[in-house]
Amino acid sequence: MPVLLKGSCRCGSVRFEVESHTPVPFMLCYCSICRKQQGGGGFAINLGADYATLNVRGKRSLGVYQARIEDDEHPHCETSSGERNFCRKCGAALWLYDPTWPELVHPFASAIDSDLPTPPEKVHLMLKYKANWVEPVIGPNDKVFDVYPEESIADWHKRTGMWVE
Repeated sequence: MPVLLKGSCRCGSVRFEVESHTPVPFMLCYCSICRKQQGGGGFAINLGADYATLNVRGKRSLGVYQARIEDDEHPHCETSSGERNFCRKCGAALWLYDPTWPELVHPFASAIDSDLPTPPEKVHLMLKYKANWVEPVIGPNDKVFDVYPEESIADWHKRTGMWVE
């Protein structure tokens, strides 16, 4: 049975629940979009979950941000299809939804109030775009990528034995 993740924004205006087979916070993204929208330690961590199970209270407080993508991989500025949901009252980032994969939603680990499992290894991605002040802490079993890894969130959970039925 999937894990029920419970999350909220900082001020409590938005609360949500969603079921996840992939609840381990293992993937650290260093791109400027995640870093700036999350306000974290130079990276953001998102999880995978089943969009059909997303239950939200406080929808009136939700805002959606669609990032403009400008980098050497996208010579022409384009708007991301990813919808980054946040609380309009306190600014807390909550989850990413992308209609390209309508069955998935990606809650930010920072918004989850439930206890999360400890990852046996971490994946550091988009290191090509990290800020110069960020010093990633790379563990001995961690994987590092200049851009995206080929392994999906689901595949990582299955390979490491962390997939929840």
